[in-house]
Amino acid sequence: MRSYEVLREAADKSGVKALAAALRLSPALVYKWCQQSDPDDPDASGARNPLDRLRDIVNATGSTKVVNWLCHEAGGFFVPNPDIDQHALDTELLVNTQRLVEEFSNLLSTVTRSIEDDGEIDPGEADRIRLAWENLKNTAEAFSVACERGDYRGAEPGSE
Repeated sequence: MRSYEVLREAADKSGVKALAAALRLSPALVYKWCQQSDPDDPDASGARNPLDRLRDIVNATGSTKVVNWLCHEAGGFFVPNPDIDQHALDTELLVNTQRLVEEFSNLLSTVTRSIEDDGEIDPGEADRIRLAWENLKNTAEAFSVACERGDYRGAEPGSE
């Protein structure tokens, strides 16, 4: 989905006029943000919007701190996709499925170890849980990428 489409969808929920009023901007500008913008096309009626500008900031600085901040303000956090070595990715379906289950088991074991001594999770234990969660997400993302690339097409069950 392109940035202007995301903005148009978001603006449709509250209404462009209400969004413009909340931002103290003209409705015309918000409408322009919700249209395709192309500096090379004089017929494109849209204007560069805040999402494009944020992308430009991230690209220019190489820092995702602005994305982290925005995610935090929206009640979440930014999780970058893991770097996946396409050549080292094992394309064995069962091996990768087992790896995914193993990482999930590691997360559950980490949580169990954290609470079994005193029934509480202290900051150090929370850090270990976060690490186990990040490992699970990376493994799941690598698995998903392999599926999307079609690495498991034609895989025969039990053929390893």
